[in-house]
Amino acid sequence: MKAIRVHEFGPPEVMDLEDVETPLPSRTEVLVKVQAVGVNPVETYIRSGQYAATPPLPFTPGKDAAGVVEAIGDGVKHWSVGDRVYTSNSISGSYAEYTLVEENDLGRLPDNTSFEQGAGIWTPYATSYRALFQKAKAVEGETVLIHGASGGVGIAAVQWAKSRSLTVIGTASSDEGKKLVLEQGANAVLDHSQEGHIAEINEWTGGLGVDVIIEMLANVNLAKDFDALKMFGRICVVGNRGSLDFNPRLIMGKDATVTGMSLYNAPAEAFEEIHNAIFDGLIRGDLNPIVGRTFSLTEAGKAHHAIIEDKALGKIVLVP
Repeated sequence: MKAIRVHEFGPPEVMDLEDVETPLPSRTEVLVKVQAVGVNPVETYIRSGQYAATPPLPFTPGKDAAGVVEAIGDGVKHWSVGDRVYTSNSISGSYAEYTLVEENDLGRLPDNTSFEQGAGIWTPYATSYRALFQKAKAVEGETVLIHGASGGVGIAAVQWAKSRSLTVIGTASSDEGKKLVLEQGANAVLDHSQEGHIAEINEWTGGLGVDVIIEMLANVNLAKDFDALKMFGRICVVGNRGSLDFNPRLIMGKDATVTGMSLYNAPAEAFEEIHNAIFDGLIRGDLNPIVGRTFSLTEAGKAHHAIIEDKALGKIVLVP
């Protein structure tokens, strides 16, 4: 099969398309024929070597994909050849024509969801669900601020929040991004590249501020977030690209809670809850993964440049 391989950590150009042996499933493993691959920022950090946990070299990047079950191990209980699935992890890497997955790391893809959409399900929708509901404990009637709401995780967070009857304020920095966020149901969208957008949030909420903030770029926004946060509010840090000078009295003054999260720290029961919620949301139509740009597998390097350097507008997907 064709697969992207990384033999040394470095820029996007270290990814090469190569011929490798197609893996065979054993025990509780499932082989999925990949129809589309989801590209996530974390994969760029791993590829560059600037991540806490890096795989041994060489490796095939990726955890998110969607496709059809091609073969199953003799211990697999929940899947059959021909099932439409999305992946939430991968043994062999998902930037490939086939990927090997543990059966518990698959989710069922309903017929009303395309493979390209399916490739953009797990990391964005699981991350935003865990941030909103399992960590920040957002509930019906509250107001949530979602930074970077036009990106993959941001769009998913807007859709989840609206499905639970939250009031949503999103931020984006382009006209196209703001339009996309409003189309997902946000009650308001502000330009986070403008210096006064925090004041606008307070004006929009009548000076009350927001109950919950989903923070996608903590090194830039965290210190300013407290100006828009209600007393006893909660902030969940989902993304960060550097350090910052921070005064803990900001937390004390609002009696606030700041939590961080990394999706793969979640316990098995949290994953099961998320898989069930995703399937139900897709079936009901509450969730609608937005595919922003599609690249071929040979263009994986271009996709990695795009996800970091371009303004986010939906999910970036590779198609083998």
